[in-house]
Amino acid sequence: MLQSIIDDIRGQFRYGNKVMQIILVNLFVFVGIVIIRAFSPSHTGFFDIFFEWIALPSGWLSLFQKPWTLFTHMFVHKGLWHFGWNMLMFYWFGKIVGDLIGDKKIVPLYISGGIFGAIFYLLYASLVNIVGIAFGASAAVMTFVVAAGFLAPDYNMRLILLGDVKLKYIAAVLFFLDFVSISEASNTGGAIAHIGGAIFGGLYIYLLQNGTDLLQFKPIQKSSTNPRRTNKSMKVVHSSKSKAISQPKKKSPDLQAEVDKILDKINESGYDSLSAEDKEILFQASKKK
Repeated sequence: MLQSIIDDIRGQFRYGNKVMQIILVNLFVFVGIVIIRAFSPSHTGFFDIFFEWIALPSGWLSLFQKPWTLFTHMFVHKGLWHFGWNMLMFYWFGKIVGDLIGDKKIVPLYISGGIFGAIFYLLYASLVNIVGIAFGASAAVMTFVVAAGFLAPDYNMRLILLGDVKLKYIAAVLFFLDFVSISEASNTGGAIAHIGGAIFGGLYIYLLQNGTDLLQFKPIQKSSTNPRRTNKSMKVVHSSKSKAISQPKKKSPDLQAEVDKILDKINESGYDSLSAEDKEILFQASKKK
């Protein structure tokens, strides 16, 4: 059984998508933390010292002394609920983002969103003189929540008790809840970091849709060649504001009608039933919002 589990994990890192790979890294770190906490004598304070060594400090001076925490904190979780909820959210929204902008952008977007949230936390901690630590993937996860809302605002997610809810409303509510946390003085530093991650997610997709990829640190080239492989039954169509995209040779109907058909398809068969062409149309439609 153990060998089978190891083989599955190896398979995920060799052939799986980046969302699952990031979840696995978070899982390994969480298991390690649980084991260290379980076997660390409470009277020695070893676990607290170890945890502060990988969590993000609230002061800039401490950060300069432990610069790796700017990266490690976004993979650190202390409780099962904290870990489970973050990874579930990341799986849902990360999959949507990966399908629409490409799997290769998942890791840099996750890390950039986490760092952006950390900077917001550090700035806020400096202003109000907070002394403490920050940890968890929540800021990075909020990056993907808002990014997904910008990419596919009319995509329906089925929520327990509520039924189908459009992604743009889910993202807006989750973003607003962080302001509620701040107003109630509940995990204020964490909420500030979430807001930072969310802002980065929205900013990244907005700029991407307008021709600039922040994760490449240079404008997207407007070339006359299609960077993607196309089938023989397809032709290349060029846009003045974005990279070339592939479309069928037959003249497509009104874009809104196409989007409506795709949304109906999602409602009937789920997001996984979409073809690459459907996702392309949905992405292009999101750029016109």
